[in-house]
Amino acid sequence: MAKCTTKMLEYENQMFLDLFHEDGLIITARGLGIERILLNFLKLYCDPANLVLVLNVSSQEEEYLVEQLEQTGVTPLPKVITNEYSTNERHSIYMQGGVLFVTSRILVVDMLTERLPIDLVTGILVYKAHKIVESCQEAFIMRLYRQKNKTGFVKAFSDSPQSFTVGFCHVERVMKNLFVRKLYLWPRFHASVVSFLDTHKPDVVELHLQLTPSMVACQTALLDLINACVKELKRCNPGLNTDEITVENAIGKSFEQIIRLQLDPVWHQLGAKTRQLVADLKTLRLILQHLTQYDCVSFYNIVNSIRTSERTFGQNSGWLFLDSADSLFAHARERVYGSSQKAKKVKTDKTKSSAENQEPILEECPKWKALGEVLKEIEEENQNADPSIGPGRVLIAADDDRTCNQIKEYLCDGGHSLLTRLFIKAQAVKAAGQGKPDAAPAESYKGKSKGKGKSVKSAGKAETKGSSSEVTLTQMLDEHKDDTPQQDQTKDSSEPIASSSSDGYFGVLKSPVTILHPLHGCSDVHGLTRTLNDVKPRFVVLYDADMVFVRQLEVYKASHPGVPLRVYFLMYTGSVEEQKYLTTLRKEKEAFEMLIREKATMVIPEERDGKMVDDPYLSRDTTAANATVNTRKGGIQKETDVQHKIIVDMREFRSELPSLIHRRGIDIEPVTIDVGDYILTPDICVERKSVSDLIGSLNSGRLYNQCVSMSRYYKRPVLLIEFDPSKPFALQFNKYISSEISIQDVTSRLALLTLHFQKLRILWCPSPYATAELFEELKVGRSQPDAAAAMAITAESQVGQDSEKYSHASKDLLLKMPGINSKNYYRIMNKVENLAELLTLSEDTIGEILGSANNAKSLWDFLHSEHKRTESAVSGGSKASTSKGWKGYKRKR
Repeated sequence: MAKCTTKMLEYENQMFLDLFHEDGLIITARGLGIERILLNFLKLYCDPANLVLVLNVSSQEEEYLVEQLEQTGVTPLPKVITNEYSTNERHSIYMQGGVLFVTSRILVVDMLTERLPIDLVTGILVYKAHKIVESCQEAFIMRLYRQKNKTGFVKAFSDSPQSFTVGFCHVERVMKNLFVRKLYLWPRFHASVVSFLDTHKPDVVELHLQLTPSMVACQTALLDLINACVKELKRCNPGLNTDEITVENAIGKSFEQIIRLQLDPVWHQLGAKTRQLVADLKTLRLILQHLTQYDCVSFYNIVNSIRTSERTFGQNSGWLFLDSADSLFAHARERVYGSSQKAKKVKTDKTKSSAENQEPILEECPKWKALGEVLKEIEEENQNADPSIGPGRVLIAADDDRTCNQIKEYLCDGGHSLLTRLFIKAQAVKAAGQGKPDAAPAESYKGKSKGKGKSVKSAGKAETKGSSSEVTLTQMLDEHKDDTPQQDQTKDSSEPIASSSSDGYFGVLKSPVTILHPLHGCSDVHGLTRTLNDVKPRFVVLYDADMVFVRQLEVYKASHPGVPLRVYFLMYTGSVEEQKYLTTLRKEKEAFEMLIREKATMVIPEERDGKMVDDPYLSRDTTAANATVNTRKGGIQKETDVQHKIIVDMREFRSELPSLIHRRGIDIEPVTIDVGDYILTPDICVERKSVSDLIGSLNSGRLYNQCVSMSRYYKRPVLLIEFDPSKPFALQFNKYISSEISIQDVTSRLALLTLHFQKLRILWCPSPYATAELFEELKVGRSQPDAAAAMAITAESQVGQDSEKYSHASKDLLLKMPGINSKNYYRIMNKVENLAELLTLSEDTIGEILGSANNAKSLWDFLHSEHKRTESAVSGGSKASTSKGWKGYKRKR
């Protein structure tokens, strides 16, 4: 593996020094290498004398950063703290110092329990800072950090400028949550970046390709259909933000996110037509992607499947009946079967079926031919290359894994062989779906496997056995077997290529040595960067345009000024692909321009960094500014303020609620408790459920056992149903609730639950903010809970068995007797038949059953002492109750 270098470029050095000298938030353009800046900060602080925490980094990113530091010889390496470490081990690691990757949930708990010495922390590095909102765990960590540490640094990194354009003053609110005062902006058009990268430009060859007439017609028809659906969506929903819902945005990848952001809160109020329009837009966008991304057979299959599907045909919003849809279907078929001018004269079904079975034309993708010419040119150049340098390797970057697989098969087998094999498979699937016996041609199609690192076997070697139609199709394969001279060169690779990326296709061609790698959908987010550094290609073919990878190539070339690099840029002129790429560039430019204007007008208070002792932002007093104050205090004893406390289960720190509770001035004590999630008072226990968790708990029966435990140990058990603020505040979307009880209905199950547990109360909260406010109101005037008592209460394994065997009335009766508690009542119920038998037992026998002489004495004295009989007592009642067994109270189901 090639050794990685972390030597910074000129503009990267300026970024590093700006952020090193003064804390702040740095926002760079995507692809400029924000991870390289973070890597150099990690390298700087990897010292036992420091204690630096790194937040908001995924496990893959942690692995990549540690690997890069290890290759540069940095010691000691950063440590990754997970739940595999015990509390004592984590405290020991904190005290050893260095750089630590810690998950947010663990770090919050360790800060609250003071396992982490906050005052000794040197600083915090926050990655992907655009995700830091007020209610997230990272913002909670920053608040706890600044409350006890006024000297440590905070440095935040982000490469997503568009994320800061959502909402009102989003960048200012993020800086407020991070406790930083400086904002550093580094767009691609920054003067330092432009001047440096222009001096180290790679050799770029732009190949502007023309779409075929059929592809142009299909693209025009699809854009017309998308435009019609967008107009209809706006007409049906006048309240939508029409600036965002446009045809230009509809062809981008973020369109579904734009639609979901606006429609999710009111989704339950939308009509069936609006929902179908959203689904149709998704379908049309998928078809549009297939047009320029994949082959003509795959495109025709997806278009034809929509037309022939009865469900899709019947549920569509009307676009299938437009003239543009007819044009789409006709030209999609034309790409496979060729122009059918005789189709207008065909009237009978027999002649129509024969037209369907005509020999296919199979239009090849224009990019395939261009790619073959590029590789031929590279091969010729390698043959004439300087022997001291040797032949150069080729890296082909395509959009996704499926595109890479098709390119690999094209390079190995040729375009016509690939399309013929895909056509055979489609015909076989169609025949099998219709139940025809002539589905034998599917045998000639061999299933494609990814086969990374190995060449694909030629489909021309398929055996020619079976029916006559199969022989004809196989001969079609053999006829075009030798179309491409590269296929004989794919037997093996001239030299092994070591790479740590698992997403690449290696050894595709022997000459030139060719590697394929997808741009998106990789299992490793840094897989393409690893491949670029490991392979060190001299030629890069951009099969699909991608802004981030283009900039990564610029940075790679600037980092290796002595290594020649030529980039071939393949793009369809006047296509949706080109427009999508230009829109991405324009939106990022507009985002930076907005951030520059906002930075110029931003007013940042002096105490924003949180280093002042009386910082108002760190205050946890939630008293309103306009609250009335009683000034007549003469002779009145001053009330002592009680600090409220809530006991929180450790597993609840995955949610936003603990952070918001702490923000309201309430102390939280994280412990592991078996019964409930939040203990508000000694009497109030809360079990929190999201809507999805509520439905799952009702289906599995887990919620019933949880309610049994809460009702057993607490006077006021509470079930909290918390909704997502971005989703509708409703359990079901139906306007009317059915009057019939159904076991499948959520509301019916909740009704049965409240009838069974009469002490149970249900709280409905639209968001975690409302929940935190409600908890504060419930604690007013009530005593504080005890963590030791809450931890002592355990959900016994016998709860589920006993609840089926005995009634709750029997348990309640026993638990009210002296010497009987929650840990020994089931021994009496299992050993003693009824109350009358219990009265006949001696004190020693009761002691053997309970396992405690003291408890046995208390119970025996209570049962055999004289009690005054009340006048209202019925003479026969006690006799009947004592003779009836515990199982006589068995719960009816």
